Amino acid sequence: MKAIIYTEYGPPEVLKLQEVDKPTPKVGEVLVKVHAASVNYIDWQLLKGESFFLRLLNGLTKPKQEILGDDIAGRVEAVGEMVKHFKPGDEVFGISDFGAFAEYVCADEKYLALQPANMTWEEAAAVPVAGITALLGLRKLGQIQSRQKVLINGASGGVGTFAVQIAKYYGAEVTGVCSTSKLDMVRSLGADNVIDYTKEDFTKSGRRYDFILAAGGYHPISDYQRALSSEGVYVCCGGNFAQYFQAAFLGPLISMTGSKKLGSIGMAKPNIKEFDFMKELLEAGKVKPVVDRCYPLSKTAEALRYYGEGHAQGKVVITVEQNNLT
Repeated sequence: MKAIIYTEYGPPEVLKLQEVDKPTPKVGEVLVKVHAASVNYIDWQLLKGESFFLRLLNGLTKPKQEILGDDIAGRVEAVGEMVKHFKPGDEVFGISDFGAFAEYVCADEKYLALQPANMTWEEAAAVPVAGITALLGLRKLGQIQSRQKVLINGASGGVGTFAVQIAKYYGAEVTGVCSTSKLDMVRSLGADNVIDYTKEDFTKSGRRYDFILAAGGYHPISDYQRALSSEGVYVCCGGNFAQYFQAAFLGPLISMTGSKKLGSIGMAKPNIKEFDFMKELLEAGKVKPVVDRCYPLSKTAEALRYYGEGHAQGKVVITVEQNNLT
């Protein structure tokens, strides 16, 4: 099969289209013929290899996992032993735990769901990591409630676009933070208010929020703490490493000293219930993925380059045309 391989850390140019062996599903796994995949922040970070922490996980001098990509939408080709929920021919979407930028990938059935009937492959592939991250951050960790004042920092990105819509579904008053060129798009998702971070720092405005979800950007955790209401909640699920580190390690300590709760999404793992609930929202039209651009598998390097430039609104998708790869 064809796959996008990288054997060294660096810019998108290190990505190469090569022939590799088709994987075989293990116990509890299914083999998926990939029709579409999408780019996430972790792919960009693993490609560059600039984070020492990520190099510890994926190889100090060169990547151990040579095929990037988590999000998939495709058709089940084969199933491993003990698989209970899927059979060959099923159309699915979900998370593959890397290896998605290829014609075939294996995925644990716990991280898959039947594809929504009203969606294209590309739309479905845009959902899993970003959509489930937003859902977990808002519902499971933040316990979002109706009429709360909710702020989404990074509202125009993959996670942020889902977070705005999910927060509105739960009846919150939503403020989205993004750059000038993306204000209209965030409004179109249902945000009640938008803030252009190039012109205004929401942490210094004096306004307070019941819930803040950081899906991008950077502010010191003390700024987020100041912007919360007296019993407000802050959850970090994105942004740069410093922001995530502060939320993960300082957040729990700060939470012990008062009524405000601050923390990160950490290593929260989705399960089939989250995927099924997301499928219901998608099929009901309550949530819609925002797809910025689609690239063929052979142009994955260009897709990562565009993503890394920071201009994308929503998701960047890789379309896998098995019969048209060069």
